[in-house]
Amino acid sequence: MRAIVIERFGDPSGMAVREVAEPVPVAGQVVVRAEAIGVGGVDAVIRRRTLGGYGFAEGMIPGSEVAGMVTAVGDGVDPSWLGQSVWAFTGTSGGYAEQATNHIDDVTVLPDNLSPVDAVTLGSAATVAHFALAHAHFTAGESVLVRGAAGSIGIATVELAARGGASVVAVTTSSPERGERLRELGATLVLNRAGHGNHDEPGAFDVIIDIVGGDGIPAFIDRLAPNGRMVVVGAVGGMPPADFGMQLMRSFQQSRSFATFSLNTVPVAVRNAVRAEQFDAAAQGRLHPVVHKVLALDQAAEAHRQMDNGTVFGRIVLTP
Repeated sequence: MRAIVIERFGDPSGMAVREVAEPVPVAGQVVVRAEAIGVGGVDAVIRRRTLGGYGFAEGMIPGSEVAGMVTAVGDGVDPSWLGQSVWAFTGTSGGYAEQATNHIDDVTVLPDNLSPVDAVTLGSAATVAHFALAHAHFTAGESVLVRGAAGSIGIATVELAARGGASVVAVTTSSPERGERLRELGATLVLNRAGHGNHDEPGAFDVIIDIVGGDGIPAFIDRLAPNGRMVVVGAVGGMPPADFGMQLMRSFQQSRSFATFSLNTVPVAVRNAVRAEQFDAAAQGRLHPVVHKVLALDQAAEAHRQMDNGTVFGRIVLTP
């Protein structure tokens, strides 16, 4: 079968199409014939080695989520899964291929009227957004700032914060055009990448959900209100400065909090239930997947170039 392999870490030119062996499921696994493959920020972070190697080696197949049909099951898996249309999480690798193996615990059946493309646009992103807001103890009436809101996680966070009754849903983004699209999804205040826009903007926010990371974290800690909570869910901009925690100590009397969040800390059954609810909401038009572009599998490097250039709004999806 065809797959995308990272032959050299760094820029997208190190990615290549290769023929690899078809996967065979072991106990507890299924094979999904991919109809859509999500291209996420974490894929770019791994390919760039933004956060270091973390055990990834040249020759790996990137990608963490696919949607398609179950074509084979391993020992211990109910044969009734065969032929089901599903979304599936592959872990941190293995998704950019015509077929992928997935543990049955990481598979969710799709509603009849939700496409595989929409499923991989929401599957990981909206679930992260939901639990990130919960991790921040967000409640109705509080102000929320989404840093790096033009990606799939940011867009979902904007929608969920607005639906949850936020008093302000502020976003940082790179252009007024993107800001207007985010307003259509629930944003009420558009700021530039540094977190500023006009003289009417709030000086501080109750909750900040940060998808960017990098050198800007200390400045955004300073935008937290008293008792404000910042949750970092991504690091597409790299690691923060080593001494970023000093910003919290300097504002000790403000009782601000900083946290990271990963779906790995959420029990499987809980996150699967939320994901199924979100798929149903999308199928009913209550949650809106934003697809930037659909590209062929062999255009994976081009998808990553567009992410590196900062031109993507929403999610790029690959189709075998």
